[in-house]
Amino acid sequence: MAPSIQRLIKEKKYPFIFSFLVLLICVSVLLLNNNRYPYLSTTDLENSQSISSSPEKKSNPQISNPNKDKPDFDNSDSNEISNGVESNWEVCKGPMAADFIPCLDNMKAVKALKSRRHMEHRERYCPKPSPRCLVPLPQGYKIPVPWPRSRDMVRFIRRLLRSGGLKPLIWFDNGPHPKLVEYKKDQNWVLKSGDYLVFPGGGTQFKEGVTKYIEFIEKAHVVEIVKLLHFSMYWFLSKKQKTVGAGLFITCQTLPIIEWGKHTRVILDVGCGVASFGGYLLEKGVIAMSFAPKDEHEAQIQFALERGIPATLSVIGTKRLTFPDNVYDLIHCARCRVHWDADGGKPLLELNRILRPGGFFVWSATPVYRDDERDQNVWNAMVAVTESICWKVVAKTVDSSGIGLVIYQKPFSNSCYEERKENNPPLCDRRDKQNSSWYVPLGSCLPHLPVAGLDDEHNWPTPWPERLSSKPSSLSTKPSAEEIFYEDTKHWSALVSDVYLDSLTINWLSIRNVMDMNAGYGGGESREWAYRMDALGAFKWKRSISWKTSHFQSCSSQENSVELTPVPYMDQLFAAALIGQPLWVMNVVPVDVPDTLSVIFDRGLIGIYHDWCEALNTYPRTYDLLHSSFLFRNLTQRCDIVDVAVEMDRILRPGGWVLVRDTTEMISKISPILRSLHWDITLYKEQFLVGKKVFWRPTDGESQT
Repeated sequence: MAPSIQRLIKEKKYPFIFSFLVLLICVSVLLLNNNRYPYLSTTDLENSQSISSSPEKKSNPQISNPNKDKPDFDNSDSNEISNGVESNWEVCKGPMAADFIPCLDNMKAVKALKSRRHMEHRERYCPKPSPRCLVPLPQGYKIPVPWPRSRDMVRFIRRLLRSGGLKPLIWFDNGPHPKLVEYKKDQNWVLKSGDYLVFPGGGTQFKEGVTKYIEFIEKAHVVEIVKLLHFSMYWFLSKKQKTVGAGLFITCQTLPIIEWGKHTRVILDVGCGVASFGGYLLEKGVIAMSFAPKDEHEAQIQFALERGIPATLSVIGTKRLTFPDNVYDLIHCARCRVHWDADGGKPLLELNRILRPGGFFVWSATPVYRDDERDQNVWNAMVAVTESICWKVVAKTVDSSGIGLVIYQKPFSNSCYEERKENNPPLCDRRDKQNSSWYVPLGSCLPHLPVAGLDDEHNWPTPWPERLSSKPSSLSTKPSAEEIFYEDTKHWSALVSDVYLDSLTINWLSIRNVMDMNAGYGGGESREWAYRMDALGAFKWKRSISWKTSHFQSCSSQENSVELTPVPYMDQLFAAALIGQPLWVMNVVPVDVPDTLSVIFDRGLIGIYHDWCEALNTYPRTYDLLHSSFLFRNLTQRCDIVDVAVEMDRILRPGGWVLVRDTTEMISKISPILRSLHWDITLYKEQFLVGKKVFWRPTDGESQT
C-alpha cells in the first residue's frame, strides 16, 4: 500500500487521500464502539466474563463464598462484577417527566382512541418496547418527612389530627402540584404551609372531618340495628314469648355489624381523593386499598403514597379491577363520580364481583339525601340495579351537617339470585374462570357465590387479628395445601427474624411503604415477612383499643373491648425493630404464576395482580422497599431483565431499598445493572442481594456510567 500512497502523493491527488483517511477513521470508530448500545441488554450481561454463570468458568468471588471464615457480606464498590458493563442511561424528557407513568402516559395510544365515554383514556396502554429512560427527580426533592416526626412538626396539625398511623404533611417539592390545593381549598383536602403540604383530614363529604365521618358510618349502622332490636322485642312480646332475652340474643348475633378493625378489616376506597378516609382507618386496625384515576385532580394518589397510605392508580372504565373475586369486606364511595347504573349496571356488577359475600357497600353521594329531579332519577336507577343483584339496604341516614349515606349488603348465598322473578342480570356460567381480571372486560353477569363450609358459616373470615394466622377459606382443598401453608409460615418467620431483620444492612426505621413483587405462597416462596409487617402496619405494638357502643347494652352488659396484641409468631425482635415505625405491604401476585391473591386477602392483607414485563400503575418514587423472592427466573423467559430494573428504579424512592432473594445466576445478572445505576449493592450468603438507591441521575454530558 505504501508505494500506492507515494504515487498518489506524487500525482497530487490530495482530495482522494483526504477522503480515504476520513473513511479509515470512521471504520475504526465503528469497530471500537461495536459493543456499545444505547441501553443495556441481557445478552451483553450474559457475555460479560466477570459475571458469567457458565460452569467452565470460575464463579465470581463477589457471589460465591467458599471460605466460611470470610464475612458473609461483600459490598466493595470497586468489585469486578461490573467490569465490562456499559450503558448510556438517559433521563426522561418532557415537562411531566418527573411524574412519568409509562402505561398511563402513552399519549399516542390515548389520542388514537375512538371513544372516551367509558373512561377509556384513563386505562392502561403500555408502550412497546418499554421505555428505558430514567425518571428525573423534581427540583428540590428531599427524603420524605420521616415517621413519626412528620406527625409532630406543626403544632396546630397535632391538634387537628388524632391518627397514630397517618402522616399529616409532606414536602411540597416532592409533589409540587398546587392545582389540587386551589381546587379543593374549601373542602380541606390539602393545604400549603410554607415548604409543606398539609392534610387536615377534610373531604367533599367530610364536612366535620374524616374522623367524625368514620364514626358516622358505624353509628348509622348501629341505629338500624337498634331499630331491628326494638322491632324484635315488640314481636316477641306480642307473641307472648317467654324467652324474650334468648330471642334478643339470637337477633344480635345474626345482625350485620361493620365493627371496624375486627369484623371489617380489608376495604376498598373508590375515588379516594388524597386517601384520608383509608389513612384514618389505619388506627382502627383497618387496611384500605385506596384508588383513583390519574385525572384533573393531579397527583392525588401520589400525595397518598407520599404520606404513607396504601393507594394505587386505577379506574372503573371498560376493564375489570385487578383484584380477585369475593375479597373485600367493605367498599366505600364518597362522591367518587362513578355512574353505577351505566351500561346495565356494569360498574356496580364489578363491585359485586370483588365484594365478599355479606360484605358492605357504603355510598355517600347527593342522590342519597337530595330531592331534586336529577338526584332522584339517579337514586331510582340505583334502587333498580341494587335490587336486581339482591343487595339489601341496611342503613340510610343523614348527619348533622346534611351529608347522607346508604349502606348496602351483598347476599351470603345464591338463594336470592335463584328466587328472582327476572334473571337479569343473569348468573354467570360456572365454567367462567374465577379471579380472571388482568385486561379482562367488565362483565354483565352475577358470579355464583361460594358455598359455605360446614365449620365456617357464610365463609366470613375469623375476626382480626386472629384472621392473620387462621387457615384461609380460599386455600386449596388439596390434602397437602394446609400442611404447605403452615410449613411456609414457619419458614418465613425464621427467615425474617434470622436474616432480614438481624443480618442484612437495611435500615428498617426508614421504611413505611413496602412492595412484595412476587407475593405467592407455597413451594418455599410464601411471604410471611410481608404478613408480619402488614400486621404491625395496621396497629401499634400491644396497643389496646377499647370499643364501646351504648346501643349494644341490650345485647351485652359489658363493654366490648378489643386487645390488639401480636399474633403468636411475631417475635419480639421484629416488633422491637418496628416500634413507632408502622409499615404496610402491597402484595403483588404476578399474572404468570399460580394465583394466591385470594389467600392474601383472606388473611386480612391487600394486594394486586400485575405483569412485571409492564410498568406498574403508580407514580415514581412511591415505595421505600421492594422485595422479590425468585421472581426473575420466570421473567427472563418473557422480557428483558433491564426493563424490570428500570421500573424498579422508577418506583423506588432515593434512599430506598431493594431486597432480592434468587439464584446465583439471577443475582449475577441483576447486580451489574443496579451498579450501573450507581446503587449501593451488598450480597449476603450467595442468594440475598440488598441494593440502596441513591440520588444519582445521568446529566446531559454524562452517558457512560
